[in-house]
Amino acid sequence: MAGEWMRRIIVIGSSCAGKTTLARRIAGALDAPHVELDALHWGPNWTERPMDELGEAVLARIVGSAWVVDGNYSKVRDAVWPRATDAVWLNYPFPLVLGRSLKRTIARAFTGEELFDGCRESFRIAFFSRDSIIWWVITSFRRRRREYEELFRTSGFPNVRLTELRHPRDAEALVRRLEETGGRSE
Repeated sequence: MAGEWMRRIIVIGSSCAGKTTLARRIAGALDAPHVELDALHWGPNWTERPMDELGEAVLARIVGSAWVVDGNYSKVRDAVWPRATDAVWLNYPFPLVLGRSLKRTIARAFTGEELFDGCRESFRIAFFSRDSIIWWVITSFRRRRREYEELFRTSGFPNVRLTELRHPRDAEALVRRLEETGGRSE
């Protein structure tokens, strides 16, 4: 694969692993558009957009020759993954991801930061609701890891090269390499 370029990249992993932050950095290093699936999926007040609307929005953003998509939405996987060249999997340890979810959620609830389309995290939702992102991390972490292990073991998408990152320092090294090479493999 020497000489090949990372052009169309999917950043995947557990909720709160840092997909969006890493995807933005990769997109910046490659001068490519960033597509945040959460922002396309969620409407005002955390309402899910209809599947046809989500699908159209995703397809409109992956027509180019280069892009970086972040998110785990299996309902658009068949649209995104066949066009992808690479997947970057944030396969971080559970304690790290849980700690990030707590820190991020508390900070966002405290500041009232708007995430997208008017959606905000709150202490009530974060700690006293079944819709808690913290609860979602706890209940989905192992399932998400098994899903990706299976997907890559069975070569469900043979066109996609996998880069598995097990620690944030691996992500830092990847971004540095992309900044130096522009995505060209050595």
